[in-house]
Order: sequence, then C-alpha cells, then structure tokens
Amino acid sequence: MGGLCGVVSKVDCTLDLFFGTDYHSHLGTHRGGMAVLQKNGTFHRSIHNIQNAPFRSKFENDLAKFEGNSGIGVISDTDPQPLVMCSHLGTFALVTVGLIENIEEIKKELFDRNAAQLQYSTTSGMVGPTEVVSALIATQSSFVEGVKYVQEKVRGSCTILLLDEHGHLYAARDKYGRTPIIIGKKDGSMIALQESCAMPNLGYKYVRDLGPGEMVELSAEGDVTTLIEPGEEMAICSFLWVYYGYPASSYEGRNVEMARYRCGGALAKRDNVKIDAACGIPDSGTSHALGYAHEAGVKFARPFVKYTPTWARSFMPQDQRQREHVASMKLIPIPGLIQNKKLVFCDDSIVRGTQLGKQAARLYESGCLETHMRIACPPLVFPCRFINFSRSKNEYDLITRRYIRGHEGENVDLSKYTNADGEEYKKMVEFIREKLNLTSLQFQRLEDLVKAIGLDETKLCTYCWTGRDVSLKGERKGCAACKNCPCAGK
Repeated sequence: MGGLCGVVSKVDCTLDLFFGTDYHSHLGTHRGGMAVLQKNGTFHRSIHNIQNAPFRSKFENDLAKFEGNSGIGVISDTDPQPLVMCSHLGTFALVTVGLIENIEEIKKELFDRNAAQLQYSTTSGMVGPTEVVSALIATQSSFVEGVKYVQEKVRGSCTILLLDEHGHLYAARDKYGRTPIIIGKKDGSMIALQESCAMPNLGYKYVRDLGPGEMVELSAEGDVTTLIEPGEEMAICSFLWVYYGYPASSYEGRNVEMARYRCGGALAKRDNVKIDAACGIPDSGTSHALGYAHEAGVKFARPFVKYTPTWARSFMPQDQRQREHVASMKLIPIPGLIQNKKLVFCDDSIVRGTQLGKQAARLYESGCLETHMRIACPPLVFPCRFINFSRSKNEYDLITRRYIRGHEGENVDLSKYTNADGEEYKKMVEFIREKLNLTSLQFQRLEDLVKAIGLDETKLCTYCWTGRDVSLKGERKGCAACKNCPCAGK
C-alpha cells in the first residue's frame, strides 16, 4: 500500500505538503519522503524509515531545510521515494503507488531495448518499482507519452505524481482507477492526493476526482489541464470503503464512514441472533458495528480498545510470528463489558485469521458467553494482484485458500466458493468458524456491499471476492478466475 500528495503554490508549499502527506500515514509503515523544487531550480529531497516512528516525527526537523513553491510527498511500503531523476526530458521528481505484477518482464524489456541500468537497493533487496516507472517514462518523447507508456505496460496498477524542473506538477491516476486521485484548490494553491480528508484542515476545497487513467497538470492559478483523457472503464478498489480508506475521506463522491454504517446495517438486516450488544474490532470494525447496532436496535459497546500510537496494522508484516505478535498486543480487553455477555463483533475482513482466533480465545477467557462474528465483506478467496493491500506472500496465506486446498487440493474451480448460496461456500464458512472458535460467523453478501458503497458494481474492483475484474478479459462474464483459468488472456 501507500499514499501520495503533491502541491503547487504561488507561495512556499512546504507545510501543506508536509501535513498533506502525513494524512496518508495510515496507508503505509515503511518509508516516507518529500521532494521540493527550490527557487534555484534544484530539488531538495528527504526520505526516512517510518517503521519505528511516524512520518510526522521523522520529518519535523527537516522542515526548516525545505523551501519551494511545488513539491511531492509519499508514504511508501515498497521503495524509498521520491526519486529525483536526470534524463533527456530534464530533471524530475517522481512518486508512485500501486503494484507492478509484471515488473521482471518490464525490466528485461528496458535492458534489451534501451540498454537501461537500474539501481539495485541493498536495503530492500530489489529494484524498486518507482525506479522502473521512471525508466519507462524516460524512454519516451515527453512526460505525457511516458505516462501513456507506463499505463500500457504495467499489469496491476500505477498512480503517479511527477514534478519537473520547471515546477510543473503532473498527476496521473492508474489505468483503471484502482486508487483515487483527488484534486483540491485554495487561493494560490492546488493539491493532488489520495485522501480527501486532508483537504479541509489545510484550507482546500474539493474540485474533482481524476478519472481512470487520466493525467492532468495543475497550476497555482487554479487550472486543471487534462493531458490524457480518462478511460471509460473503472475498477476502483472496494476495500477502500471496507477497510483501509480513512473514515473522513470520500472517493467518487462516496464517504467511507457512511458506507461502513450501511455495511453494518446490511449485516444486521440478514441476522436474527439474540445478543447483549454489538461491538467492533477497532478501528474500521467500529464503524460497521455502529451501523449494525442502529439497524438491529441493540446497544453498542467497546469491549476492546486499541492501543494505536506504535502498533502497525497486523495484516502488513509478512512474517507470521510478527503478525501474531502485533495482533496479540494492540487490542486491550475491558472485562466488565465482556463477562457473561452474548456479543456480536463486526470486523472488516478475515485475511489469515491471525487476529480473530486470538481475540476469540481472549473473549472466552474473559467470560464471554457467545462470540458472533459478522464480517463486512465476502470471504477473500483471491489474493490482491492490483494494489497488494493484503501483502500476502502467496495465495495460501488466505484462510479460505488453505481450506480449499485441504478440502479439494489445488487447481480447482473456485467459483463455487464465491457463491454465498452454495453448499461449498457454506462448508468453507463453517470451517473458518470452527477454526477460529466462534459461536457463529457470517460474511457480507457482495450485493449488499456494492449497495452500501453506492457505485455500480461495474465500476468496482471485486477481484479478491469474485475473481472477476475489468482488466481480466472475459472474467466479468462469470468465469472462475485463477491463474489456471482457461479463459485467462482470451
């Protein structure tokens, strides 16, 4: 994951850039960076590791060194960014967010056709995706043609902010609009970012969302010049509203917190369990639980509180022991709200089952009589291949896929495990319930989630639940999607 922010202004942009980037800190835990074009025409850049301290504290001492009217910032879980590159197009700074599934193929093409050389990071042990994107751009005759080339070549997604040596700020949303780019404006300044919640406190007014694949240039005078027209097909990530989008943000005009209330309400409408209270697994589960409690007419309670200052999101670490440690440490129970109670818990999703299994055990240890889990999205059957929100090493990190492999083996038709009315789906859900020691378990139905978000399903990426996506030819027509699917690529 990751988030980005760019500002162009008639005055110094440093504070807006700093706070605008900081508002994206929930999207990543590895590195943060800023680059500002100084008055002498050179870039000043700073990058920090934010694994053990937040972006804001790492950069506060750097602020006095930054001065300029245009800049870009990023929270990154991939490579150190921003990059400052020198090419035949001039010197430019670049940040990216996304997932390049075919990065090795692109690297080979750069080596074979362009005799390119790419910097290998001994810290991360790889050639960073932003490095590859910058090299692709530099093979073309202009920044516009370079971005078009990136959109053509990349399988997955790539959203870009680019700042050239003349102070021109360009924003380009990924081809299918999987991640948002939102434009804001105030007197003498414009901003481009992913989280619209950053704008009000910085004095910016919403202008518009970029369309899928759209590229624009922003000016301090308030102009938004479209350089690449938006595409007709969009597949914005549904998980923005389920989990990782910030509650105060809106994407495509749909607010995150309100969508989560509707998700919780939809879960309650399909439920008839007798409980003492509805509760949420913090943070995103809290919003879903509020919607559930309102619709069901039951009390809302917080039997778990989250210690937020230092713990990363537990789905992010790839090491299983680290995930388990984070999951067990960050939630603190309140026994008085648990003992002798029958409780519904709402959570955003079940990825590996790391958190819920441990928390269920703690609930019973604290005297909970019944633990009913309600999940705000359908079961995750396919690892994300477009923005990598789950950070899974392989598909069998998913508890659903471990069940399917144990039940049927590999290379099976997965579509029957995405049909909420089918017997195989129900058996899978029952396995997960038993595995996590829950009294009952229900997942959101896809049609209810789509309705809660408020966009047409054809505009949403639902791949992780259905295996269907607009970029996978034929698969929106009902094909069971997996890497062995006979329709893939046709």
